[in-house]
Amino acid sequence: MEYLLHILILIGIYVILSVSLNLITGYAGLLSIAHAAFYGVGAYVAALLALKFHSPFLANIACAVILSGLLGALVGIPSLRIRDDYFAIATFAFQVITFSVMNNWVAFTGGPMGLPGIPQPAIFGWKITTHYDFLIVVFFLCVITLWISHKIVSSPFGRVLKAVREDEIFAQAMGKNVASYKVLIFVIGAGMASVAGVMYAYYISFIDPTSFTIMESIFIISIVIIGGAGNIWGSVLGAAVLVILPEALRFLGMPSSIAANMRQIIYGALLVIFMLFRPQGFIGEYSFKK
Repeated sequence: MEYLLHILILIGIYVILSVSLNLITGYAGLLSIAHAAFYGVGAYVAALLALKFHSPFLANIACAVILSGLLGALVGIPSLRIRDDYFAIATFAFQVITFSVMNNWVAFTGGPMGLPGIPQPAIFGWKITTHYDFLIVVFFLCVITLWISHKIVSSPFGRVLKAVREDEIFAQAMGKNVASYKVLIFVIGAGMASVAGVMYAYYISFIDPTSFTIMESIFIISIVIIGGAGNIWGSVLGAAVLVILPEALRFLGMPSSIAANMRQIIYGALLVIFMLFRPQGFIGEYSFKK
């Protein structure tokens, strides 16, 4: 039973990550390869505050959202001058820089050894210790994330994002401040991703840089593409499929070393298949295929 709860918790964390990236990539049309960096920033902020200052869980979430939002603004600013492949390369650079800081600033982040012993969180006296407790909190955060995202995409703000995605010049011609929309959606998406990082840090009680690599960013992008870019529920479906599917390898009796490589093969094959035959994903509204 605990194994099933573990899978559900991971699905919830990746739902938050994929929905937040979908706002940036699926709705605004900005392909970002830096989402694992925001995810990692949230995890490290929460872990460091909990370990060094014993600050409360909700305060740590707030701090993580604020810092990740500021970093999101810094990443979003280049989108005002560069586009398409060049912007993707810029976000890739930010991802690499963030990972390098996590991996090499040993005195602050623990470097490759990571940060162990992250204390269990508490909310107004309720100590979150069991898998059931974490599932309840993750489910609640997923609901909030989906509700906020739905409000965004169904509002005039969301319609402008779609206009920017389809034809940025036309959106500017209609008098929309495209620059502010781009930066703001990056701030929102980065802040949401940090919430997933906070939950991951508390749930695992240990973090190190290997959880926030470029491969993790690509995995989150895969969820968005396969589930469906430009559709919030596509991110939910994609997270469920890509988290559950590799777990089936455990029941085939594969050694863990082989299973890890098979996961990457499965993700890569699914990406190629979907980009060739269904680039909009399962239930998406936007295709990256030109």
